[in-house]
Amino acid sequence: MIETPQSFIVRQECDKATFQNGYRKPQGETAGWVAYGSTTAHGTIHLAASGPNGPWFLALDHAGVIQELNLSKLDMPGPGLARYAFDTLGALYKILPRIYRLAVSLPDAPLLAFQAKVKDLPKTTEAERLIVQRVGQDIFRAALDNYWGGACAITGITDRALLRASHIKRWADCKTDEERLDVHNGILLAAHYDAAFDAALITFAKDAKLLYSLHLSSDAVALLTPPAAIMFRLSDEHQRYLDHHRIRFAALNDAAKAEK
Repeated sequence: MIETPQSFIVRQECDKATFQNGYRKPQGETAGWVAYGSTTAHGTIHLAASGPNGPWFLALDHAGVIQELNLSKLDMPGPGLARYAFDTLGALYKILPRIYRLAVSLPDAPLLAFQAKVKDLPKTTEAERLIVQRVGQDIFRAALDNYWGGACAITGITDRALLRASHIKRWADCKTDEERLDVHNGILLAAHYDAAFDAALITFAKDAKLLYSLHLSSDAVALLTPPAAIMFRLSDEHQRYLDHHRIRFAALNDAAKAEK
């Protein structure tokens, strides 16, 4: 049962948890749930608790975040589109950074930021168009940093200088800025994986398993084989772009077969 109204201790813990994770605008309490907004993230989160020792409850109204989290939903009344329970405050703290990172990159935050930055930039000459493209790529990189938690999806490396924002469907192949700036059209990868992925020498199966081109030497395959199983999840939105990438990969593979 949710504590109604929230006690001073519960409210303090809710305020502290949200403030530390990007939701710094309390929006009032309803039936024991306190709503919090953010100046940088889409959507509202709601927190509640049974008491100072938990369990703790979270409600979300951002459909994209809910889909990406892929957590078991709680069958209980309350605000938002989905509600979740956490036995401890520590468990709640563990998920809040992921929620914030997703909310600042989904669904169209990168596109809106790009449109705002380039609306007054000239786009007539090739040099001017390259400037616009660099603006978009910088915004896209920041969005992928948030989405992937600043780590290579394959290796978990977090050294920023070694990471690349890899478009799945290449910038030049995209028909719209919506595609170019869609966070699902990218994977954060270590530089050597990015180079191979950009050249369609590797791709991902639907279960995120790495596939290697016949153009690669055995030494290259060994270098690109991760030491542990890949653990990340590819959403349906990723798969739509990966279908395009797998066509490129298959065409190169067919060419390699024909050469042998």
